[in-house]
Amino acid sequence: MAETPILAVQGLKTYYHQDEGVVRAVDGASFALRAGRTLGIVGESGCGKSVSARSILRIVERPGRIEAGSIVLQRAGGAVDLARLDAEGREMRAIRGAEIALIFQEPMTSLSAYYTVGNQIGEIIRLHKGVHKAAARKRAIELLAMVGIPRPERRVDEYPFQLSGGLRQRVMIAMALAAEPRILIADEPTTALDVTTQAQILDLLRGLQKQRGLAIILITHDMGVIAEMADDVVVMYLGRVIECGPVDAIFHAPKHPYTKALLRSIPSILARPRDKLATISGSIPHPYDRPTGCPYHPRCADFMPGRCDVAMPAMRAAGADREVSCFLYEEVGA
Repeated sequence: MAETPILAVQGLKTYYHQDEGVVRAVDGASFALRAGRTLGIVGESGCGKSVSARSILRIVERPGRIEAGSIVLQRAGGAVDLARLDAEGREMRAIRGAEIALIFQEPMTSLSAYYTVGNQIGEIIRLHKGVHKAAARKRAIELLAMVGIPRPERRVDEYPFQLSGGLRQRVMIAMALAAEPRILIADEPTTALDVTTQAQILDLLRGLQKQRGLAIILITHDMGVIAEMADDVVVMYLGRVIECGPVDAIFHAPKHPYTKALLRSIPSILARPRDKLATISGSIPHPYDRPTGCPYHPRCADFMPGRCDVAMPAMRAAGADREVSCFLYEEVGA
């Protein structure tokens, strides 16, 4: 029998109702995270990756709201649908941070400039663990040391602006781990970092996962990061999951034309000087002007008139643990 996912998202729809119209940021996305594994969510900017993460934690900014779908979290006392909980209620606040934690995309804007990093980490520890200030400070120093920050006894009293980008990202990871969550969501954890620091942050996440048995959702547009870190991959386009499967299968035998285009756009070390990089034609449609049928059809090289622009392809099995949303695979076994 297949293992029950620690987190299962099914048919999630998160919409923003604005005067100009409705933005369907997440439009029926479904995916599952298994214990101790890393699920990579990949796609261009604007595909709904970050909104999916915020929906899981119920921190979608107004006027956005969850319209439909379920977010089922397996807990010691049984399963709970996060989409049905009050976003400001006691149960959701207890889950947020203590069971599911988020590493935000930009640490400089996510960290407060008015408080030391020790105070910010300590606040989370005191909130979820109920310890006094001295114990929270001691634990904050331990966490800073755990994430590889040198001289944590001194850094604990420094402000975010006194730290480099890489150290700020490590502080964000320490904050996320402060309440010892089971699930860690990392939203573009290596954005704006140099290559060496990126590698260090990814190594840190991998080590912490092995050490603590964390389940990780890794959100990125970098296919190289996905190849290095993920066990399973979800490819999103315009708020929908269009392909999912094990990382090796996705990279070695991509099915959806969009997944193939993403992989072709990766620079190769075998490329010759002045070789042009492969690009994906066109751009993501405007949120208020979504195409009919398959959302990718205006950019697709395999577009079939009268079909792709008329109906939305359903997710279909495309091999072992593989699913794809494309009319090219409409028949089972195609």
